[in-house]
Parts: sequence; structure tokens; C-alpha cells
Amino acid sequence: MHEPQIDVVIADDQELVRMGFSLILGVQPGITVVGEAADGVECIELARRLRPRVVLVDIRMPRLDGLEVVRQLAGPGVADPMNVVVITTFDQDDYVRTALRNGACGFLLKDASPALLVEAVQAAARGDALVSPAVTVRLLRKLEATERGTAQAAAASDDAGLSERERDIVRLVAVGRTNQEIGDELFLSLSTVKTYLARIQAKLNARNRVEIAAWAWEHGAVRRSR
Repeated sequence: MHEPQIDVVIADDQELVRMGFSLILGVQPGITVVGEAADGVECIELARRLRPRVVLVDIRMPRLDGLEVVRQLAGPGVADPMNVVVITTFDQDDYVRTALRNGACGFLLKDASPALLVEAVQAAARGDALVSPAVTVRLLRKLEATERGTAQAAAASDDAGLSERERDIVRLVAVGRTNQEIGDELFLSLSTVKTYLARIQAKLNARNRVEIAAWAWEHGAVRRSR
């Protein structure tokens, strides 16, 4: 079955970064970079005009930062949200949770390998989330400290009525596993994983798998299940 073309818009104020990402993605079968933007305003205009399947957005940009770009393209209330992947660096972990809430569907470090960049774009196009492992580990470490102060609140919310199997899936989503990887690890078919995810989203009132991950991190589900 022929996979649909993945059109990508890249937004970063550093020309060398845009060029590097464009070169890496441009040689991949099925991926085409259809536009590049040097600031947030230009990114939103390009994305709304071209309607790419994936938008790569740097957090720090002139005129409009990446967090606001994410909110306007994928945030709550957006009629037809886009798949936006945030590009971050090690000193910007504090932005991650805000970007999650604003609708980002993935996170990638600027020094990520070419293979991970391609994987992140492909995952976003499928509607899956890919969170750079280094970002996940650092975020979990920070949130773990926060959770100590909110343990009672987390306990009060318990597990939102999730079954043990659903909690297993939430834990794997929170550490960046794709649907296929979840199925392989838990010996479930892909369709069964998708069914579970739909139930989990309904129970958590989550719009997508990234909000499922955010819930898991905020409520200590990943730490408790280790």
C-alpha cells in the first residue's frame, strides 16, 4: 500500500539548522520539505497556507516563540490542529510541559541523530508521538521532584479508573513508545492497542497520546510502575 507523501514545514531562526534538517529530510523517500520559516509569524502563515502534515518548530524564535506557534496551530480550540514537533535543547526543559498543553505531538533535541529526526517526522505524520529519550528522562527527573509535593493530590485522583493493562499502556506512551512497540512489548495487536488508547483518552479526557503522557508524568504513573 502506497504511503501518502509527508509534507514538512521547518521553522528555526538559525539558517544552518533549517538547512541541516532540510537536507536530512529531503533525501528520505516519502518526505518533502515544502517550506522554511525564520520566525514564528512566518511559520504560522506558511503552515496555514500549505497545510503540511508535519511542522517542525524551534522554541526560541523572533516575533513569535515556538510555544505560541504550537498553541495557534495545534492548541485547544483549533478546528483542524496540525502535527507540530517541537525542537528543544537541554536548557529548555521547562518549556516542555507548556508545549504539551499547547498541543505539541513530539519533542526532539537539536543534536538528535538524523535517524531520530526522520522517525519523529514519520511518527507525527501517523498521529503518534515521539519524545526524544533524553528529553523524557530529564523531564521525568524534574517532575519526580514536583510529584513529591503533590503526592496527596495524585493519590486523590488515583488512576482515573484505568485498568492494570491501561496503566501499562499509559506508562509506555509516557516514555515515547509507538503503538507498534507497545503491541510488541505487551503482546497485543495493533488494533487492540488503538482500542485501549481510545478508552484511555476518554477516561483521562485527553485529546491525544501526548496529553496521556503528560497525565502520566504529572501523576507519577511512570515512577510508580517502575
